[in-house]
Amino acid sequence: MKKALVTGGSGGIGAAVCRRLAADGLHVTVHANSRLQEAERLAAEIVAAGGSARAVAFDVTDRGRTWAALEQLLAEGPIQVVVNSAGIHDDAVMPAMKPEQWSRVIDVSLNGFYNVTRPLLLPMMATRWGRVINISSVAALTGNRGQANYAAAKAGLHGATKSLAIELASRGVTVNAVAPGIIATSMSADAFSPEAIERLVPMKRAGTPEEVAGLVAYLASDAASYISGQIISINGAII
Repeated sequence: MKKALVTGGSGGIGAAVCRRLAADGLHVTVHANSRLQEAERLAAEIVAAGGSARAVAFDVTDRGRTWAALEQLLAEGPIQVVVNSAGIHDDAVMPAMKPEQWSRVIDVSLNGFYNVTRPLLLPMMATRWGRVINISSVAALTGNRGQANYAAAKAGLHGATKSLAIELASRGVTVNAVAPGIIATSMSADAFSPEAIERLVPMKRAGTPEEVAGLVAYLASDAASYISGQIISINGAII
């Protein structure tokens, strides 16, 4: 059974990804930072439905603790699918953005990607099969008022995705990014009214976490073995 790690697995999109990967037969490690109880509930739900899962907690911005936690996971064998879904918003227009707002958002989305992914690569490469899937955002492609920090972090993730894909292409490991638009989660519900969604999205609705999870599951499958280095949007034709 292949093993998967989903960071931010207790969030809306992350949880849907965990459920889908488990349904597809992977053993899923559901990661959380401060919301370990939610991750444990999700893991228990997956097990009750016949899947295989467990929960783990660490702060992806803390390199030492992250690497220590991953070392324990890797002691049981390589993790061949990693979905980097951990991310935060801390919005403000740039003239009013505090230094800690800029640093924290980039630390979670971009440095967190490095801290989590780097220790997994050599064991993954040794199996000659692996999937690195980074959850980005339409904001990285279009920009968004009040989100210079978030857009910068996710755009940096795009560059890392393409570079890492080239590095691992001969080892059977693919690296891709998924860039959702407005997805129906608790986070987006606070940011986008139904009227705003009607105005912004040509399809006139928000996407669902399950739709994003379906795309992630495809990229994690054998069928996607020739897709790498791509930024794939899922946004209802916004762009």
